[in-house]
Amino acid sequence: MKEQINEIYLQPGEYFWGGERNRVKTLLGSCVAICIWHPTLKIGGMSHCLLPTRGHGSPRVGERTEPELSGKYVDECLEIFFREMARAGTRKQDYVVKVFGGGNMFELKDPSGATVGERNIEMLQIVLARESIAIAAQHMGGKGHRNVVFELWNGDCWVKHADMASITGREKSPAT
Repeated sequence: MKEQINEIYLQPGEYFWGGERNRVKTLLGSCVAICIWHPTLKIGGMSHCLLPTRGHGSPRVGERTEPELSGKYVDECLEIFFREMARAGTRKQDYVVKVFGGGNMFELKDPSGATVGERNIEMLQIVLARESIAIAAQHMGGKGHRNVVFELWNGDCWVKHADMASITGREKSPAT
């Protein structure tokens, strides 16, 4: 009898960490998915991060000054994953890391001229470089959304990218 596979669907801001009987899925636009997998132990996780970082605003009255880490933010979600790695007694560099998303969905740029997707990609690259963790595979940037599926029993990631031009029917026709 085949072992039961748990299907997990991540909403924006959620993450999952677990073992080999799990398949994790999500749908991304400007958000990024971080897929981390240990090939020997067959453990790992996937995130659906919305923003690069929480920011550094002043806490409101009654708020804790040290908030709990959140999967909404690239830097904090990676810290959550690093804690899971430590809990498993493993080294960060022993994991295979694959990253997806950061698409330009709305042509909205911040004062620096970057889109949310570009800022998410930049934060992801900064934190992974700081920790000396290589990216094994990626499909990031561009326009449109991505469906991502991550299988924890073998580390495979499947990506379906839908470009915004083809969705809206604004495909360029060949020059005649």
